[in-house]
Amino acid sequence: MAVTGIKENMEVIGADGVHVGTVDRVDGARIKLTKKDSGEGSHRGHHHYISTSLVAEVEGNKVRLSANSDVAVMFEEEKSEK
Repeated sequence: MAVTGIKENMEVIGADGVHVGTVDRVDGARIKLTKKDSGEGSHRGHHHYISTSLVAEVEGNKVRLSANSDVAVMFEEEKSEK
């Protein structure tokens, strides 16, 4: 799947249609999600990343993943900003 169509502020959804995050930008082979979707507790204030290999399609203003949302979040990487 070509990731060239992925743009800032697009919604990232799982194969089940559930919101996973919002695109901040594409960073190499990963999608960097905005901090506002970073969750609570120890996850708060961290950028999360999802591999572009999980992208099934880009449709309208949404990036649909090949995995359901509950599985996709297990593949997320975290990086705190210093």
